[in-house]
Amino acid sequence: MSWLNRRIWRTSLLLVALSLLGVGLYVYVMGPGWRAELQSAQAATAARPPHRPRVALVMKTLTSPFFVAMEKGARRAETEFGVELLVRTAAQETSVEQQIAIVDQLTRSQVDALVIAPSDSYGLVPVLRKTQELGIVVINVDNPLDPNFSRKQGLVDVPVITVDNTKAAYAAAKELVQYVKEPTEAAIIEGFRNAANAEARRRGALQAFEENPNITVVASEPANWKIDEAFQVAQSLFSRHPGIRILFCANDMMALGALHHLETGHIASVKVAGYDGLDEAKQAIRAGTLSVSIDQQAEQQGFLGVAYAVRALNGERLPPETILETRPITIRTLDAH
Repeated sequence: MSWLNRRIWRTSLLLVALSLLGVGLYVYVMGPGWRAELQSAQAATAARPPHRPRVALVMKTLTSPFFVAMEKGARRAETEFGVELLVRTAAQETSVEQQIAIVDQLTRSQVDALVIAPSDSYGLVPVLRKTQELGIVVINVDNPLDPNFSRKQGLVDVPVITVDNTKAAYAAAKELVQYVKEPTEAAIIEGFRNAANAEARRRGALQAFEENPNITVVASEPANWKIDEAFQVAQSLFSRHPGIRILFCANDMMALGALHHLETGHIASVKVAGYDGLDEAKQAIRAGTLSVSIDQQAEQQGFLGVAYAVRALNGERLPPETILETRPITIRTLDAH
């Protein structure tokens, strides 16, 4: 055998040895129970729960029973659709800057969708545009964002779930004045003036009042959805206009604040309307101190907000606006049930 052939032969033996050594090492590293370990790992992977979409619900506050009901509906949707629901609220219904900070924090924590009942129809638009630009689904409930300002800011295709606030407020105010046959003074306690739903309710009440020639609106002032502010506003209104006999309040919390002033001030014969259909308002209607409220389906708004978020995440095209039915609540409707 020539030296060249011997060299080739030795090289071949070395490669075979290395190959055998490699196989031996492979078997040693895996160990005799490697198949069982692999099957165990596969079972653990299969048992791991699938990704649950993270949906955030941002509301104005939880001090109002209206938003407690909204969260209840959202929790029902959380269970039904298998999402992870994060609920965040500001301290007060007018805490716009706090809501902006909450949205910013949720955006950075990488939620998949954000459902918001904005305190303000304008102030939340820029931060929501940033949220949408990051690929996060945005759904608007309760208080509509201003559509013109939203377009100017580049916030588009945000579905809104709400009610016809003008129509509903008109119905409530109509209940107060439909039988008024003599000159009567009326007043309005408004919500937060930068909120579209507050303006719509004021507009609806004014429309009903203007249709009765015996009604004179002597004042319209905001109490920012708050029971304590409404007490103070009512105190000021009746001090300046003691002849007020019709009072429309843009939510039940403000109506309850106004009723408290009427009670403590021993002011009788004033017909008061609220808005929201809270249990406390129904109790006042049964007691005869509140004439009417409006059920605007707070729980259903919360449920649909989360449901729409899931549908959007699944690539479904949503209607730009969903208007839920409202129902006036009076002693007649309560007795009927």
